[in-house]
Amino acid sequence: MAAPLDDMFCRCVDPGKIVNCVEVRFIDKVKGKGLFAKKPFKKGEAIFTERPLVSAQFLWNALYKYSACEFCLRALETAEENARRLSGVSALSLPHPELCKVRPQHHQTCPHCQVMYCSSDCRQAAWDQYHQVLCLGPSRDDPDHPINKLQDAWRNIHYPPETSSIMLMARMVATVKQAQDKAHWQRLFCHFCSRTANEQEEMAHKLLGEKFKGQLALLQKLFTVAFHDEHLNQWFTPDGFRALFALVGTNGQGIGTSSLSQWVHACDALALPRQQREQLDAFIDQLYKDIDKETGDFLNCEGSGLYLLQSSCNHSCEPNAEASFPDNNFLLHLSALRDISPDEEICISYLDCCQRDRSRHSRHKILRENYLFACSCQRCLSQADDPDVTSEDEEEGEGDTEGDDMEDEMTDV
Repeated sequence: MAAPLDDMFCRCVDPGKIVNCVEVRFIDKVKGKGLFAKKPFKKGEAIFTERPLVSAQFLWNALYKYSACEFCLRALETAEENARRLSGVSALSLPHPELCKVRPQHHQTCPHCQVMYCSSDCRQAAWDQYHQVLCLGPSRDDPDHPINKLQDAWRNIHYPPETSSIMLMARMVATVKQAQDKAHWQRLFCHFCSRTANEQEEMAHKLLGEKFKGQLALLQKLFTVAFHDEHLNQWFTPDGFRALFALVGTNGQGIGTSSLSQWVHACDALALPRQQREQLDAFIDQLYKDIDKETGDFLNCEGSGLYLLQSSCNHSCEPNAEASFPDNNFLLHLSALRDISPDEEICISYLDCCQRDRSRHSRHKILRENYLFACSCQRCLSQADDPDVTSEDEEEGEGDTEGDDMEDEMTDV
């Protein structure tokens, strides 16, 4: 049975196109819902685009000066500014600067707390949806403000690399608090799975056990002081907070934006004479080598968002679709990785590229601990007789973690 379209869903995606091309269906009590194709898709074809209900930049990412629009996460640095910061070469000049799409002259700040937006439209959209509740005004740098205390506690609990943010939860609460129709937004957020354990598989989310009980209690206390609302009492109880924590942890879609990456893609599309092409490619190759030395893997403005339609996609270790952010903001594009037939389930991977290359045992360990299920995709079924050994790269990572004595840190929400 297809899920009904909601008003906010219709604002996030083009409902006419969605109705004609995909459908959310209930599968069973174990898998829940899934997304299915209603028409054929060719490899590389766009399936849909979608805006999140809420999104937020990761706090450590912002602290490390990855400048992004407070609403849509669009990178605010020009490609040249981005390249200079990441490479540590302050005098660096990029060829073809006209290919950079960042327009600083359009940037706007909140007149009260000075947070940055890429446009007046984004500033107004944030103000209308949640920023009236979250705006710190002149208290932006006050360490004793309840919101600042909550953010500081989160950073001390969850070190990089982040995979979620307490501010995603904060924007959910702020959105409901500001809304005239609070029940409407609560219904929308109820679309997302928020279970903290899978009783059938006897699995519990790894970050909601006794090991992190004290840290979660601290976050719940600070979260309640900062945002408590009588319409949302259920989110501020111990069980409710755990469910909210699980909701953003299991449904949050990572978002990465980069003005430098957009500039590189634009350079790749240039029609140039052979010698100029070779010179440009050599320049870009050297730039990424310099960035690797200076910055490592952390290249992008990063955050996460809650997407109604994308969250209906189940996982496969051999996905037929993937999400990307080619517009350099939070607009998610879902594209086909191979040809997809009508009535075929559209699946994405909850694992990153490196994790997908690991052994079946390693993949299952990650999925059990973070998403509370055991994968039964065709790849996993074909590897069912493989020995239950952990991939070498994961063993090395675990060894490093133990060596750093970080067992009790909440480092992978």
